[in-house]
Amino acid sequence: MNQKKPPYLKTTPKVDNPLKQLGILSAIGLQMGVIIYLFVRLGKWLDQSFFPDQKLFLILCTLLGVAISLYVVVKQLNRIKY
Repeated sequence: MNQKKPPYLKTTPKVDNPLKQLGILSAIGLQMGVIIYLFVRLGKWLDQSFFPDQKLFLILCTLLGVAISLYVVVKQLNRIKY
């Protein structure tokens, strides 16, 4: 019984070129930074719109952004077999 893996479980082959590895890892870091930045901006906007004297949404959105970016990083690292 040879079953095919679903598309979301497929892995990419291991990269042997060091410059390609550097490019992949720097792109992952950039993606992580952009996700966190966008969630921080969302939190600031929500605080200014609804609770100008508190920073509740800023803290919650920042934590959510960090959690989502870590999830994306782990998912990508598993896919490229590091």
